[in-house]
Amino acid sequence: MWTLDELLDRVSAALTAEYSGAPNGRVRDVPDRRAVRWYATTGLVDRPSAMRGRTALYEKRHLLQLVAVKRLQSQGRTLADIQAELAGATDTTLAAVARVPDHLLDSGEAPQPEAVRPRFWAEPAAAPPAPPAPPEAFALNGVALGGGAVVLVPGTPTAADRADIAAAARPLLDLLAARGLLNERDSS
Repeated sequence: MWTLDELLDRVSAALTAEYSGAPNGRVRDVPDRRAVRWYATTGLVDRPSAMRGRTALYEKRHLLQLVAVKRLQSQGRTLADIQAELAGATDTTLAAVARVPDHLLDSGEAPQPEAVRPRFWAEPAAAPPAPPAPPEAFALNGVALGGGAVVLVPGTPTAADRADIAAAARPLLDLLAARGLLNERDSS
């Protein structure tokens, strides 16, 4: 299968041999994209064989039809006459009129299957991820600093540790007392 541009390249290559062009000069020697779409709309050429997303795909029969139309136009035939003659024509009949070289009829590769988009709405919703494990619990011990302030530490402080913590916390306790954030009854 070919895209429209690839098809038109093949039509152009097929018409380079034995083609004198349109006799009156009013008809294009090679159809453009717009003409091919119009030919398909009017039934002169088959509609695209398939779609890949929004891209139309064409086959050997389309190539034969387009080249046959152009060859008949070069003989001075009108599109109405051509349509009447080629309506329902077999590939053999089209090949006889078009005279397309065999190497242009070969696609050269097998068609690629169209990728199927997943239907997200048809699948059950995925389970939510498991919540993270809670942090490992450990015991906290409080060291009373006076005025209701307590420092929590993860280990078990000794008496010397408590005295050092209280001495280090003295500036903090003074600040808390100045701001009225300590319990006055427990101040020592």
